[in-house]
Amino acid sequence: MISGYFFSSSSKVWEDPQWVIGIDELGYDGWEISADGNYRLDDPKKRQRIDEVLASTNLDISVHAPYGDLNLASMNYPIWRESIRQICLCIEHAADLTDRVTIHPGYLSPLSKLDAGRAWSLQKEALGEIGAIAEEYGVLACLENMISIKEFLCRDPGELFGMIEGIEGIGVTIDIGHANTTGTVDEFLQHLPDADHLHLHDNHGSSDEHLSLGKGTVNWDRVSRALLDSYSGIVVIEGRDLNEAEESLAVVRGWL
Repeated sequence: MISGYFFSSSSKVWEDPQWVIGIDELGYDGWEISADGNYRLDDPKKRQRIDEVLASTNLDISVHAPYGDLNLASMNYPIWRESIRQICLCIEHAADLTDRVTIHPGYLSPLSKLDAGRAWSLQKEALGEIGAIAEEYGVLACLENMISIKEFLCRDPGELFGMIEGIEGIGVTIDIGHANTTGTVDEFLQHLPDADHLHLHDNHGSSDEHLSLGKGTVNWDRVSRALLDSYSGIVVIEGRDLNEAEESLAVVRGWL
């Protein structure tokens, strides 16, 4: 059963959070904070402003950890350690807001392409540390499937679920828009019962456009049937602005 519809917009991370009141007015149940830019939860002034805005809404919260310039599979040790540190810090500061934090996997650099197995091991090791912090703070850190850029890890279900296997505190975010760019929507739909979190947005199958639902090539009739039949949890609709938030919410309301 779907427990709520949330909206997220990573394109607005440098704007004042006042726009988030519009999410509530449209009828969404929650906001997924893209915890970067003006939404860094570890920055006291930025967190205070977020809390001020949220106090005037009825929105629940989920969080997407920062990912820009970070790489959990980096063979450059200082970058690898800093990537882990920032994600763990986000989890610590998100714990009083939510029990779900989405995280991105790492990617292969020109160096790590020479030893992809080592990059895989570094990603697993990083997840072990992140998972331990997530458990300590009562949060599930959900690793997300990636778009069709060959350097990214976790672009298909086998790799995504293989990456988290045996690691406590780590779950999965299935992103249908990302799956559309890799031609794996049907494969990921089969794993919906195993998903801990869900992202929805549309595109034309070649790039991560983050369009309103119905504006790209995702087969939403098929997705909605699978979702209503086998997924339980929050559904996060991703878009670029409140107009797209309204358009996509009208689509999902038509599924009920």
